[in-house]
Amino acid sequence: MASEALFPSRERHVRDECYGSIVSRDALHEKWCEVGRKMADQNYERWIIPKLRTPTRLWNIASSITFAAVGIFSKILIEWLNKALVYNKHIITRALDERPKNVPLITVSNHHSCFDDPGIWATLDLRHLLNRRKMRWSLAAHDICFTNVWHSYFFMLGKCIPIIRGHGVYQEAIDFCIEKLTSGDWIHVFPEGKVNMFKDNMRLKWGIGRLILESPVTPLVIPICHLGMDQVLPNEPPYMFKTRKKVTMNYGEPIDFSELLKNLKEAKATEVEARKAITDHIQEELLRLKTATEKLHEKL
Repeated sequence: MASEALFPSRERHVRDECYGSIVSRDALHEKWCEVGRKMADQNYERWIIPKLRTPTRLWNIASSITFAAVGIFSKILIEWLNKALVYNKHIITRALDERPKNVPLITVSNHHSCFDDPGIWATLDLRHLLNRRKMRWSLAAHDICFTNVWHSYFFMLGKCIPIIRGHGVYQEAIDFCIEKLTSGDWIHVFPEGKVNMFKDNMRLKWGIGRLILESPVTPLVIPICHLGMDQVLPNEPPYMFKTRKKVTMNYGEPIDFSELLKNLKEAKATEVEARKAITDHIQEELLRLKTATEKLHEKL
């Protein structure tokens, strides 16, 4: 207390040697946070995605164990300890079982809880849920899921790809997703770009537009709307799982982009115009599905 009274400026200000000026402690903290974020961005590009590109046999075994553990836990929580009702499950089942090997799959859904993924997939059949090769790749916020080495390895083994929010559509994570679409894999995207805690009708991010536009083979796109996941894992402290909650999941009809892509090409649309048109179309479909799902959820 005495030192604070004698040297009030010591508490309020510190010297930023890098810039040679006096700045507030909060401002300096923000600068160092920004430095930390830049280092994290460079770090993830340096080793995480390259490692995802070149998995070893041991890595694949560890990944299979991760999928089994998380999948079984999610299924017990969603199907046994809570009340979940799934509509049109045959759509995703057919996509996983019957689509040609060279045709990629993209699923898009709303984002209400940090447990949306893996919670959404808890209702899949075990033959899909426990099959690492069949399961999705998912874009995950690098500043939440990849905050240290151990978290990074866990999410990497779960086929999560670190996306840097605010870095636009041309970043390593999107490039990696396009590579996986080229191989006919399944990519899941939360196009809202963050947990939509207030369930607003947010403008979707254009990254999903780039994925569909630049995929060598037009992907099968399935919209998903779910309600109640934020009751199973609330977005407020103490962040504990709940039981006996209602969860509704509704798979929409696959969206055929063949005609839209053809029209955009004939109109010689720019990449920006094309990405916007594709994203807007997905937004319209998700809004329609949301209205239908809300009515179904009320009956549960």
